Amino acid sequence: MTSEFKSNHILELTKENIAISDSDPEDIKQFNVFRNISKKLDSFGIEQRGIHRIKPYERSKASRLSLFVSVIGFWVSASGGLSTMSSFVLAANVFNLDFRQSLLCGLLGQILGCFIAAYCSIMGPKSGCRQMVTARYLFGWWFVKFVSMIGCIGVLGWSVVNCVVAGEILSSVSDGKVPLYVGIIIVTVLSFVVSIFGIKQLLRIEKFISIPVITVFILQYISLAPKYSKLNEFTNTDIDPLYIKGSWLSFFSFCYSATGTWGTIAADYYILFPETTPNYQIFGLTFFGIMIPSTFVGIIGLILSNLSMTDSLFETSYNNYGFGGLLDASFKRFGGFGKFCTIVLLLSLIANNIINTYSGAFSIQLIGIGFAKVPRWCWVILISITYLVCALVGRSHFSTILGNFLPMIGYWVSIYFIMLLEENTIFRNYYLNLYSKEFSNDINDVEKDIIPINLRTKRQNYNWDKWNDYKSLTNGYAAFVAFLFGVVGCILGMSQVYYIGVVATKLGDGDIAMWLSIGFTGLIFPPLRYLELKKFGR
Repeated sequence: MTSEFKSNHILELTKENIAISDSDPEDIKQFNVFRNISKKLDSFGIEQRGIHRIKPYERSKASRLSLFVSVIGFWVSASGGLSTMSSFVLAANVFNLDFRQSLLCGLLGQILGCFIAAYCSIMGPKSGCRQMVTARYLFGWWFVKFVSMIGCIGVLGWSVVNCVVAGEILSSVSDGKVPLYVGIIIVTVLSFVVSIFGIKQLLRIEKFISIPVITVFILQYISLAPKYSKLNEFTNTDIDPLYIKGSWLSFFSFCYSATGTWGTIAADYYILFPETTPNYQIFGLTFFGIMIPSTFVGIIGLILSNLSMTDSLFETSYNNYGFGGLLDASFKRFGGFGKFCTIVLLLSLIANNIINTYSGAFSIQLIGIGFAKVPRWCWVILISITYLVCALVGRSHFSTILGNFLPMIGYWVSIYFIMLLEENTIFRNYYLNLYSKEFSNDINDVEKDIIPINLRTKRQNYNWDKWNDYKSLTNGYAAFVAFLFGVVGCILGMSQVYYIGVVATKLGDGDIAMWLSIGFTGLIFPPLRYLELKKFGR
């Protein structure tokens, strides 16, 4: 490596770190305040990099085993907590499903969601880019701004849910002496402190949080053991069978969304992996990393949901303190130690909020050039304030908040997934496009010199060096129109409090928007993308 090469890359990294690499002199003057503050924060080890790509030579030098262990701890902490459990808790008291019904459709739904998230995650090592940055290769420079806003709304929604649950927990263990807003503020502040430091500290913290949280969940299984005989006491035989079928479909979609929503940010946590990491390793690590802990806590959620309908202690606790009351009741046989266990579970909410806050900042930076010039830590502050206010306002409406926003994010993930799958397997496939010249703009200058034109696409159909080049990215017309078709599918098949689609009404108000959105988008995207390539060549 020549000294000139080193100097160029050092200069490039310096520019990226202050998040104003594309600025002209006037822009630099306008953002001097941010730059000066960023320099101070940098001395404390706070990550300054924004949406910029992590290039291969900048990746972690740790062994692959060490990286895998860190990410396993991350997923256990992120998905094996109260955030995931909160979705399963609604099985009996909202969807009127008995234990066996909810166990079958809930676990099948969340496993499908894990598959979606796992596939999306493979974009991380190969690109070195955040998940929504890679979406530029689908939606283009302009339309990705719209879907980035959707992703940001998703992480904000989860953060609100986490804060409300924290408030319910503290209120329950204190017998109402601690107001809901205290727990909300505690989770917000602790989440902000960790998320502002960046991905390396985030992965380290998440790994250590997972140990006490999983230990407490094991104790919760033990504590609930005497109540297992009551799980079959709740039945829904007196309810219209068509309505039960609809509830089955809706709960399936609900649990699918609980894990599938990771697909909007999954790649963010693999950008430090070597680009040579095989796809199957990333897929398997993500799939099982989400599925195993989600199943572990999801079953507890189903148990608590059914007990809230059959056991007087759990029913009263749920009516008085919501989800937090159920958690407190589940540890009653442990006395004072049980209250301590309940409070330890707050760590899982903090772990999930850290992730939401960290990734949400990148979604905002994609909305516009001016947004990207504002350092990541500024957006972390804004996101934290936003979900704090929303949680304080909606703290008495947990099930309504969760039930309304979660399926909507699941719809968007479904649309994004099917387009990404078709783009990779049809249009970016190395062998199908062996002699194609459609992606000639996606070959970097070095490859043009050393790779014959008929073999370039076999090697790589994504040029990740062009992630921020407006002229090289796709226009996104095909993806955006296909997205609109997916929205039509959602409207026809959705079943929510505020609207029930015409197709859903035929199925006992069952939510099948996920399936219709995948079908509509999957059918229309390939021909539109083919026409886009023929017209624009990118």
